[in-house]
Amino acid sequence: MTRPTNKTPDTVKLAVIQMHVTDQLEDNVARAEAHVRDAAAQGAQVILLPELFENLYFCQVEREDYFALAHPQQDHPFIGRFQNLARELGVVLPLSYFERAGQAHYNSLVCIDADGEVLGNYRKTHIPDGPGYEEKYYFNPGDTGFKVWATRYGRVGAGICWDQWYPETARVMMLQGADFLLYPTAIGSEPAEVESPNSHHMWQRAMVGHAVSNSSYVGAANRIGTEVVGGLSQTYYGHSFISDYTGELVAEFGDTDEGALTHDLNLAEARKFRAGMGFFRDRRPELYGPLLTVDGVTRRD
Repeated sequence: MTRPTNKTPDTVKLAVIQMHVTDQLEDNVARAEAHVRDAAAQGAQVILLPELFENLYFCQVEREDYFALAHPQQDHPFIGRFQNLARELGVVLPLSYFERAGQAHYNSLVCIDADGEVLGNYRKTHIPDGPGYEEKYYFNPGDTGFKVWATRYGRVGAGICWDQWYPETARVMMLQGADFLLYPTAIGSEPAEVESPNSHHMWQRAMVGHAVSNSSYVGAANRIGTEVVGGLSQTYYGHSFISDYTGELVAEFGDTDEGALTHDLNLAEARKFRAGMGFFRDRRPELYGPLLTVDGVTRRD
């Protein structure tokens, strides 16, 4: 049976969840569920939880033991619970989790529709590797390509954390028909030896740039609190936010707020504005060959 394509509504209420995380799965899942219920009580129809909210951000260090946190999508320890929750509340839940598939491991996300059905699985495309963010040790590069899902409340495009720095990710999802873009994330302080900026400002500006150049709403959900893993300490800077289709921050948490941040998305106005700006009309994909290379040199055999 072919699933019907849902018509994009004119307005949607989005919530992004900001929360602290412990080393106890049941504690984290119960708190996440409580936040989802609170967001739904506020009228939210699409609710985004942070990246890998099921446990501490174990990628601070390289330890074999942490592979045990991964589970197959089928018969997963908490995906089914959130399917039931989505069905009960009538909400869409793009849900981050640590996936095991055969001998491979992925940083993944399932999109659960408002009837509880899993619409598909996305595996994180861009995998970081640096002090405090040792993800290449744990995760295979994603092999699904970018995903957009037709949900009850619009066409949802979702990347995962490091994907948020890449304009290619946002542009592809918009070309696939996304009505808005979502990014679950886990990001905060850098180790002392790292020279890159230790600030949420650059992180936000990158995604706000996607909002501007795609005339799209963007929402990002981050964690908060200090986590100690393998003797290393990392503080997550929060600042989850929702940007409108012009790049204005219309809702933002601070670095310690916990809960549901909500905003009404006027998708009809965004569509009209996007068409009028002409960014997609004026694209020249026939000239973008260098984007498909590593070194910028287009080769023709």
